[in-house]
Amino acid sequence: MPKAPEFSERPAAALHRRQLLQAAGAAALVGLSTPTPAQAHYTVSVVPQFPAAEVHRDWTPLLERVGQMIGVGFRLHLAASIPRFEADFLAGGPDFVYLNPYHQLMAGRAQGYVPLVRERKPLTGILVVRRDDPVRTVQALEGREIAFPAPNAFGASLWLRALLVEREKIAFTPVYVQTHSNVYRQVIRGKVAAGGGVNHTLEQERDELRSDLRVLLETPGAAPHPLSAHPRIEPRWQLAVAEAFLQLATDASGRALLRAIEMPSPVRADQGRDYQPLEAYRLDKYVVTSAPRPAEADRPPWGSSKVAKPHLLESAKA
Repeated sequence: MPKAPEFSERPAAALHRRQLLQAAGAAALVGLSTPTPAQAHYTVSVVPQFPAAEVHRDWTPLLERVGQMIGVGFRLHLAASIPRFEADFLAGGPDFVYLNPYHQLMAGRAQGYVPLVRERKPLTGILVVRRDDPVRTVQALEGREIAFPAPNAFGASLWLRALLVEREKIAFTPVYVQTHSNVYRQVIRGKVAAGGGVNHTLEQERDELRSDLRVLLETPGAAPHPLSAHPRIEPRWQLAVAEAFLQLATDASGRALLRAIEMPSPVRADQGRDYQPLEAYRLDKYVVTSAPRPAEADRPPWGSSKVAKPHLLESAKA
């Protein structure tokens, strides 16, 4: 597989940031604090990698703060599953969406979503086993069941499955359990031999849970999840939202809000620099699209689209 690209800010980042601050300030002077009725509310969809109650707890106060800073309202929408979430952004439903790196490629192709901000620290996928499990090599997982949150969860599933097949040359049966939290618990309970997650979601778990797990494999680092805007959102509002996230990092209360959503050190995101390099990994062959189950059909205001049935087996011969 190609060498993992390095992701960092451009050399002129400091100058660029000052220019953005000046532009955002100028925009505020011409009316960002007094939006028209049509601009009063934007929808924000967040990838459901954690239980819904936790996402609401972490994102609601942050969106309220950003809304106060720039003078708009935000309505948080949570899909019942990652396939439902994918169908929503592929249809262009949400105004803003927080999504994984490969989802950003999908969203860019389908709708032209523009990445605005991301965390500075790279995202690393991990494969975990029980701490007391005798498994010491990835090859020992040949033919066994491995849990993943969803087929297209980037670091925790998509990239990890590609590495297991292409580099480690093992065949295994994936089991999709919806969230990272479920993956870790399935491994601890012995329901599966191993499970895929990412560094920051494991760090969020309780000490007693982390102490029961051992990291068997890590992926190369990649630019983390961006907050992206649909191109129908005016550029001045895209800029205002991006600048608000950057400004939150300058005071203690803002940093606390950013830590809650795993973006403690936000930087501007760029499609070409941060996400386009992922095309070289040809991850499309490992993407699985699946129709939301009937219980998940919580149709949001923007509708939905139908997608195909998932595969059940990963193989080194695939």
